Amino acid sequence: MVRVLDTLLVTAVTAAAVVSAEKIVPECGRDIGKCPENKPCCSQYGQCGNYISIWQDCIGAFCLGGCDSIFSHSLESCVPQPVCQNKKTTFVGGIDSVASIYQYLGDATKYDWVAEGKPVAWNDNLLLTMPPESVGTVLSSTHYIWYGKVSATLKTSRGKGVVSAFILFSGVKDEIDFEWIGVDLNQVQTNYYFQGITDYTNGGNTTVEGSSTYDEYHTYEIDWTPETITWSVDGKVGRVKHKKDTWNEKTKQFHFPQTPSRVQLSLWPGGLASNAPGTIEWAGGLIDWEHPDVKEAGYYYATVKELTIQCYDPPAGARKTGDKSYIYDNDSGLESAVVISDKDHVLKSFLGSGTDMDKEPPKASGTKSAVPTETDVVETIPGNTGGGTSTHDIIHSENQDSRSTDGNTDRTDNSLGDNVDAQDNFTQSDNESDRSDAAPLPLARGSILAVVIALAYLVAA
Repeated sequence: MVRVLDTLLVTAVTAAAVVSAEKIVPECGRDIGKCPENKPCCSQYGQCGNYISIWQDCIGAFCLGGCDSIFSHSLESCVPQPVCQNKKTTFVGGIDSVASIYQYLGDATKYDWVAEGKPVAWNDNLLLTMPPESVGTVLSSTHYIWYGKVSATLKTSRGKGVVSAFILFSGVKDEIDFEWIGVDLNQVQTNYYFQGITDYTNGGNTTVEGSSTYDEYHTYEIDWTPETITWSVDGKVGRVKHKKDTWNEKTKQFHFPQTPSRVQLSLWPGGLASNAPGTIEWAGGLIDWEHPDVKEAGYYYATVKELTIQCYDPPAGARKTGDKSYIYDNDSGLESAVVISDKDHVLKSFLGSGTDMDKEPPKASGTKSAVPTETDVVETIPGNTGGGTSTHDIIHSENQDSRSTDGNTDRTDNSLGDNVDAQDNFTQSDNESDRSDAAPLPLARGSILAVVIALAYLVAA
């Protein structure tokens, strides 16, 4: 993810043309400072919550998942983070457990995952897709985890410049990674970061035995405790990192991931021509939008079969005033700053923030709907900037029962809750039957593949 955040802004206004590609200057973060009061929330991508001409100060999504409490206007600007919940997610029958970033307001009882980009339901799996001239798809858990064990059974994508990832990522940018380069399909890279500080000496490589990571499902596991990180592949330990070995004499701190994190899976183009030369080289070269997978399916894809999250007890000495959410009570970004609280974590509208959770949506005026559309809220969504058409669609193939009443997740702590049926606004496939041996579902030929996703530079210490 640190490499993702080091990419350039890519704005694609049509499926065939990139009309601008430029580096944007981050608005918040290390060595930059905090967000202003009128744009209070510092997003995962180093952008402050923005406004648009239609809905003034429409900032909500910046204040939800990935919001950085340290560099937001105040510690309270970010919405509290839903506490960990044990769960096992499959995609048998569809992907109703996944919400679009354009509809998710923080209610983790309704959805288990939130998506940026185009996730696709295919053969009881979820595809992370990357259409031509896009920056791919990110899937994030709605609940955070503060130590625990997470696993993903998946097939990676392939090709020069194509990067698949399975990570833990916190609001203050602690990070634990599995990453796969599309030209090295028998190996996975492991890494960790502390508060987004770039240190590529933290990396390691693990051989994946058996068939390639693209051809065969493998199960990847991160076991994270207050003292160790263990990376395993198919039940075999590949690497262990001990907290005691991460002491930084300069800062007098352990540079060890230690704050509540979301589980994230992504597919992204490390080999974009606009990226830094070092990133392109690391990703295996320039990406080929004429790759056979793109020609056949309409996109690059990684195939996700199953995801599990097992929560561990909070660390010794953790402060607890409730059981709903994680908050920070100081800006150190350390484990000791985290409090388990009873604060709510659901916004009433995208106009809200952590300091104004119940801000009302705008009233309807004339022919304008009171509910922002995807193009209306483009500047309220972290990772997006400017105008154009979004590709934040969730695609259900017709051979999936995408209306499963129970969803796809086994929850051991509590039930799914009332399921809001917001799928009617998502793109539906109209040309699929049972294709168990066929290539993944092509995008509908009438779909617009434009992406307006900004991935901003983080400034390291």
